[in-house]
Amino acid sequence: MLDGVDRGLIHALHIDGRASFARIAEVLGVSTQTVARRYRRLSADASLRVVALADPDRADQAQWIVRLTASPRTAQDLAHALARRRDTSWVKLASGGTEILAIVRTPTGAGHPLLLADIPRTAGITGVSAHYVLHTYLGGPTAWRGHLGTLDDGQQRQLRPPTGPLSRPGKPLADSDGPLLAALQRDGRTSHAELATATGWSPATVARRLADLQSSGAIFFDVEFNDALLGATTQALLWVAVAPAHLDHVATALSQHPELAYVAATTGPTNLLAHALCPTPAVLHDYLVHRLGALEAIHTLETAPVLRTVKAAGSLSTISRRA
Repeated sequence: MLDGVDRGLIHALHIDGRASFARIAEVLGVSTQTVARRYRRLSADASLRVVALADPDRADQAQWIVRLTASPRTAQDLAHALARRRDTSWVKLASGGTEILAIVRTPTGAGHPLLLADIPRTAGITGVSAHYVLHTYLGGPTAWRGHLGTLDDGQQRQLRPPTGPLSRPGKPLADSDGPLLAALQRDGRTSHAELATATGWSPATVARRLADLQSSGAIFFDVEFNDALLGATTQALLWVAVAPAHLDHVATALSQHPELAYVAATTGPTNLLAHALCPTPAVLHDYLVHRLGALEAIHTLETAPVLRTVKAAGSLSTISRRA
């Protein structure tokens, strides 16, 4: 069970993923040792991890949501193979283990071997669809509200970095930033000294470049966690078809729903994808019937229950164990 310190720590890391344990402890009113101990425990028992991610628009990246169907045995192997790739994130087994969903990052405007060659040659796949992400309404640097709500406004102000995202243009991500970003994707709290070793830069250069990338919004820090410990034991992907004239209105409304952690407009037979997290199937049913059912612009809705998250946002060095 999570107490107020655990929840406050998770909330604090969403505000500043690299905040020191001493700073978080001061805000929470506990000792530095307590925060460090809770962080280690949650990392070991609840897959807590801070990871740095590139903003797709600023990194000149496109995002594709690849949806595959296969036999249960093939699906398991394929999900793990996709998870091992550096260009994938959020690899999920859904629909009783016969469906895989993954987000694939590609250079904008370029073809991609995973989409064009690798997947069609894989035996056992019975269906493939790829959906281009046109706009993200909720997700990325926007945290799921289930991770928030513990710290009051004053505590949040104390933790917020002095220069927020998009405060200055900064230099865009370059090829030379690759080792830095790779290290931060494994552990966003890696020390400047360790990052200096990974990049071959001095600690001072690492600190300056990291501050530049973060303050300009070129990268952001995400928090991975076993959401079942926050009560989200029932997860589902919602494929929604909305009248184009009402798409922005509906997507904006959905982005305010506390049951959702991700909302994006996509190409394909449906034009909106959402990720729902609920405490029970009954609560998910109530949400689908009463909240989504009240939106007349929604024409069709397909619900795919999530069986397991094989890979979350960061690299595979520590796989998320979400149910």
